[in-house]
Amino acid sequence: MTSDFSQYTLGYDIPALPGMKLEDVQTPALLIDLDAFEANLLAMRDEIAAYGVRHRAHCKMHKSADIAKLQMELGNACGVCCQKVSEAEALARAGITDILVSNEVCDPYKLDRLAQLPKLGARILVCTDDLNNVAALSKAAVKHGTELEVLVELESGGGRCGVADGAAVLELTQAIIAEPNLRFAGIQSYQGMAQHAYEYAERKALLDTAITLTKEVVDLLASHEIACDIVGGAGTGSYPFEAASGVFNELQCGSYLFMDADYRRVKTKEGLFLPKFEHALFLLTSIMSVDIDGQAVCDAGLKAHSVDSGLPTVFERPDLRSLGFSDEHGVLKDPGNTLKLNDRIKLVPGHCDPTCNLHDWYIGLRNGVVEVLWPVTARGKFY
Repeated sequence: MTSDFSQYTLGYDIPALPGMKLEDVQTPALLIDLDAFEANLLAMRDEIAAYGVRHRAHCKMHKSADIAKLQMELGNACGVCCQKVSEAEALARAGITDILVSNEVCDPYKLDRLAQLPKLGARILVCTDDLNNVAALSKAAVKHGTELEVLVELESGGGRCGVADGAAVLELTQAIIAEPNLRFAGIQSYQGMAQHAYEYAERKALLDTAITLTKEVVDLLASHEIACDIVGGAGTGSYPFEAASGVFNELQCGSYLFMDADYRRVKTKEGLFLPKFEHALFLLTSIMSVDIDGQAVCDAGLKAHSVDSGLPTVFERPDLRSLGFSDEHGVLKDPGNTLKLNDRIKLVPGHCDPTCNLHDWYIGLRNGVVEVLWPVTARGKFY
């Protein structure tokens, strides 16, 4: 954790300093409400423990080693996930010791770097869906005298990577077992399409299919006396289904910690909006123009947040509405003309993952005062 900020210039290198009040934070800036953040962390910890499964927290969302450590230390996560080799390297360099790259790694240079990560003292796991890739993983691990643990990715409805039938899974599994310096770790089965299926019935139908397929594959491997240490997947929008399935033993939730605007639209069976988790991530922005009647312009444009999953909402201001964003400007509907120059508002990003990747720092606040700053360790690490 960074504690010496003497090398940083406020407003150039860093948007805030510990002890500053909210109104003095330089905008646009990425805020974490520490009370809500901690409540979300503990709520997921307790719920997953009640299901009797493990949590491997997904760090592609926040990309922060400090937050990853809190997820493991306070949230009882058994390890973390990330999506890219450079993300894994950033976390391993920072002392994270159990990392799954929940993605395929095929490029020779990336494979070489991946195979070196165990030398940093980390357990490294990776996914595969191709026999040639299995051989390449082994070759890289042998070169560096390390071991990589490998999960076979199952295409369980997400329409991206993974093999779609049990026979292909079995063939890949047997190949992993046969290759030197590899260890078969289990199955990766993530139904990404289900995470943002807002209606409960639609989400359940998608996950029923995914869980059935996953069980068939696990049973097939068991019939060949092959055990899966990990049957992993799930996310913030789906985890109760996988956790209660009796098939999955490791969940990979990430966005629960921050809760963006899009996840707030996901409904439970009772029609509620994921009530266990609070908004904890905000984009603080300042009003820079109020010249047009019923409208205000803020300084948070597309370079400060992502709108791929919809426009942000304005926290605790139902009278205000986002209209649109360009590179450096955001236009807000303010029918009551309530906003004035330099007023601060908090936007709830539509999609937290790409928004976080646009910032260098998280500013942790409690009771309106900056308590901590965390660097976005793996910002820009998408190699």
